[in-house]
Amino acid sequence: MNKPMFDRVAILGIGLIGSSIAHAMRRGHVAREIVGHAHRAETLKRARKLGFADRLTDNAAAAVKGADLVILAAPVGVFGALAKAIAPHLKSGAIVSDVGSVKGAVIADVSPHIPRGVHFVPAHPIAGTERSGPDAGFAELFDGRWCILTPLKGANKRAISTVKTFWERLGSRVDVMDAKHHDLVLAVTSHVPHLIAYNIVGTADDLSTVTQGEVIKYSAGGFRDFTRIAASDPTMWRDVFLNNKDAVLEVLGRFSEDLSALQRQIRWSDGDALHKLFARTRAIRRGIVDAGQDSAEVNFGRNVTVKKSASRAAPRLSRVRRRR
Repeated sequence: MNKPMFDRVAILGIGLIGSSIAHAMRRGHVAREIVGHAHRAETLKRARKLGFADRLTDNAAAAVKGADLVILAAPVGVFGALAKAIAPHLKSGAIVSDVGSVKGAVIADVSPHIPRGVHFVPAHPIAGTERSGPDAGFAELFDGRWCILTPLKGANKRAISTVKTFWERLGSRVDVMDAKHHDLVLAVTSHVPHLIAYNIVGTADDLSTVTQGEVIKYSAGGFRDFTRIAASDPTMWRDVFLNNKDAVLEVLGRFSEDLSALQRQIRWSDGDALHKLFARTRAIRRGIVDAGQDSAEVNFGRNVTVKKSASRAAPRLSRVRRRR
């Protein structure tokens, strides 16, 4: 059995990521005590039944008292207020980290409130599903996935090393990069794809010539995958776009230019250009699979069951949860 790294870890926010961290810590015996924090009574009630934390509270200050590691796992839009609220109650030598998918804004909002003697090491585990809430968490969420650390200049090297080891103990591979570069990379790989998914699903819903029933009934693989992404937590993604607007708008501008070029290729029946693009993007997909970041199995590894109703309506597809 692995020796615990911490006596007490406080997780502020116990949705998908926060509860998965708790489950993974339990599995790896990373902490002797796990304290969970949430504002909503129903969230705390459900978390108590699930049992992934030793103690639960709706008081952030009480949650962090005596904690060796504090993880901000709420939507990034409230990080600044959370940091201000807990600052007077953090013990000397504690490490504060986070799981936000935006880093520049998080550093700007949180770092001014970190007391002297407390170490702030921003982090972003690149793992998740479209599900949310404490019931969505599971210990294997981070296995084989990347976690990016974006430490500030002059940050305590021992604290950085501790956070790196923490995520490795949870199953992740860890990389370190500058916060601005992180935000641009994630705008390309995550934020803009989510924005496109939200938009295309909204466009399909707005089309008066296609009924909602037909959109659902005839959903092929592409649209189905868009709906999976577009089912992600709306509060979290609202905060992501508002807090990474510069990088998102930069990538969106490039995307719009490329989309215009694609429109011209289709309009002028430029089959060679289309084939070249599709071959290049297919190779990228294969590279993602080869890197172990997705599955090469049939139907992308989904476990699909088909159920027919008595009225012989269109098949309904149910899937097990899948990492994105």
